[in-house]
Amino acid sequence: MKAAVIGIGSNSVRSLVAQNQDGVFERLYRGREGTRLFAGLDDRGMLKEESIRKTADAVGRMVEAIRANGVNEFSIFATSAARDAANGQDFLRAVEAAAGTVPEILTGEQEACLSFLGASRAVKDECYCGVIDIGGGSTEIVTGQGENVECAFSCQMGAVRLFREVPIRRKEDMEAVRKYAAEILEKKLAEQGEIRLPETWIGTGGTFTTMAAMVKEIPWTARTRMHGTRVTREEIRDIGEKLAGMPLEERIRLPGLQPGRADIVVHGICILLTVMERFEIGTITVSEWGNMDGYLWKQLMQGQAVRTEYQE
Repeated sequence: MKAAVIGIGSNSVRSLVAQNQDGVFERLYRGREGTRLFAGLDDRGMLKEESIRKTADAVGRMVEAIRANGVNEFSIFATSAARDAANGQDFLRAVEAAAGTVPEILTGEQEACLSFLGASRAVKDECYCGVIDIGGGSTEIVTGQGENVECAFSCQMGAVRLFREVPIRRKEDMEAVRKYAAEILEKKLAEQGEIRLPETWIGTGGTFTTMAAMVKEIPWTARTRMHGTRVTREEIRDIGEKLAGMPLEERIRLPGLQPGRADIVVHGICILLTVMERFEIGTITVSEWGNMDGYLWKQLMQGQAVRTEYQE
């Protein structure tokens, strides 16, 4: 059985086609286009027409690719930028016109649970663990085991959001971003009450794959080689300070850094360091899987006795 989904994030539009092949979740096709939808939100919380059109056009191309891979029925979900948009209905209508399918706007908690369902499979043993998903508009933090989520919440601190609100021109500016992120996190934690913290933590999203690529000194395009990489808080801090002190033109030339992420990556690192320090996380495992995999896993595999093995 095949299934497909398109995810409209705050930084990019992605697509995934997968199947349940004899009890193994198998990815068949993945697509991605950087659209930076969150950057299209103006001071009134309205998405600009150009941003809506650019994203809808990308969705249309994703639909063509999905159909070329033998799937005619698919789902679409949108996350932080669509949640925040005052003209979200205009956005949904534009995407529906391009795709022929009505998108679902996920709540922050729904997004967090899907990220956990996908990313937590980065560890071979089904242990109690935590997942951090840093996106363009928000960051999701989840704890649980297997398919059972114990705690899930979303914070209004994404890499694009903080890039717009607190600039970084040199490494000393990182402290202001981290302080801002810490304030957001503490307010959210006050709402959550006591959280049972795990020993094992997993990270999903572009900030984490960038860290893995730079630690391993491999090109950012070698995505399957990043999966399972363990990165320490000290390594993350060193990379962040190195990038923060580097002109954008130099960052873009780094093989481990996706050019479209070069301007926002340090803000993502500041968010990550803030969460790691607050929860006393020394090392985190990078997952190449996330909410897209979680969405299709739930559709294809959940509740079955399956092998937790992924194939590319």
